[in-house]
This record gives sequence, C-alpha cells and structure tokens, in this order.
Amino acid sequence: MSTRLPQQKLRLGVNIDHVATIRNARGGDHPDPVRAAEIVASVGGDGITAHLREDRRHIRDEDLARIQAATDLPLNLEMAATEEMLEIALRHKPHAACIVPEKREERTTEGGLDAAGLHNQIVPICTRLADAGIRVSLFIEASERQLDAARRLGAPVVEFHTGEYAHAHLDGDADKTARELERIANMARLAAEMGIEPHAGHGLTYENVQPIAAIPELAELNIGHYLVGEAVFVGLESAVRRMRELMDQVR
Repeated sequence: MSTRLPQQKLRLGVNIDHVATIRNARGGDHPDPVRAAEIVASVGGDGITAHLREDRRHIRDEDLARIQAATDLPLNLEMAATEEMLEIALRHKPHAACIVPEKREERTTEGGLDAAGLHNQIVPICTRLADAGIRVSLFIEASERQLDAARRLGAPVVEFHTGEYAHAHLDGDADKTARELERIANMARLAAEMGIEPHAGHGLTYENVQPIAAIPELAELNIGHYLVGEAVFVGLESAVRRMRELMDQVR
C-alpha cells in the first residue's frame, strides 16, 4: 500500500494595492493600506504584495516603509524594470522584488514580462537586487521561452500570469480553461525541475482558484483585486479566510 507524501503548504500573498486605489480616489489617508496589511497578518496571510507604479495610482512611496513597520510578513514589491524603481527597492530592501511589465495607459498588468526579449535591460537590475539580498521574481507567461530566460537571468522565483486562464473560466470556455490550466501546470513542473520556485497570480477568485491551487509545484498564489472587492461586502478578514480555506482544501 503506497503512502502519499503531504504537499507543502501553498502560501497566500495578498496584494493590497486597491485599498490604496480607494484611498486615492478621494485623497486623505482612508482606507489605509497599512491597516489592510495588519488584517492580512492577523488572519493567516503569508505575505503582502504591493505594486509601486510609475504614476503612483495606488501604493505611494511612503506606504512601503509603513507596511514594513506594521507587520512581520514578507513584502513582495512589484516593480517595473527602471532605474527609479530599482533605487526605491534598494532603499527599502523588501523580502522580494517581482519585476513586472508596466504601461501607463493600462488599467492593470495585462500580461507577463517578456524576460527573453528584455534580457539585456533586466539583467543588471536582477544582479543589483540579488546583490542586495532581495529575492528576485519575474512575472511571466507560462512558457518554456520565458522560463529559460528566467534561468539565464538567475531569477530564483517566477510568478505565472494566470489572466488567460481566469478570462477563459469567466467566459465559460471549458476547453480553453483546461488548456490554460494544463499549460500552467506543465510550466510549474518544468520550473521546479529547473530549480526555480513557481508562483501564480492574476484574476484568481473563489470560483477559479482551486484548480490552480491544486498544482503541486506551485509554492505561492498572489491575489489582490478580488479579495479587496469581496471585502466591501464581507470584510477583509472573511475574504482572506475564505480564500485560505479554498486553497487548503486542495492542498
């Protein structure tokens, strides 16, 4: 009789950007993303993710130090591959820095970073972050080309963009949903074989998270917009707890 080894706990990183989006819509300091970070820590979240955008549309520079001071959870700073953002990361020294694509006109991150095509631009940023003891992550599409680029860049972590999977699920396209899920699962397995820790995120909800969470190689999911939206109705504590329960059910 075979014994199945237990899978590692799947970490939940909560992106608190859109708490700051609501704050910035009216100015002032309410609702405070730092309070959101404290709530996430109190209900079992494993990390805080924050994207400091060029236009500061949600998280602001001063939020970063306040978030770091408020909880012991690791901060994952999402950042564009620019000199300005590199200097900010080096000053604040978050646990991790996830390099993401960024266009001023987009509502949210629309796809993965082209780590292969932007290798020469990204490599000095990855090197300086790593030299400062900051764990480098790349937000990429789940493809062999981008994984190979991540390996050449020496990134210990990748986060797979799950947007196409989420859109297919929302549209009720079962065939595309299955194809996207298989693609992510295959690339998570390949990443693990390469010695790269795979994460995933973008567009994940109560309804679509479990098939992604069940991929055994994935170590972390980063979820934000949906949880902040649910918090309007049920509170952030309940929203995070429910997502944690759904993830744990399949791991």
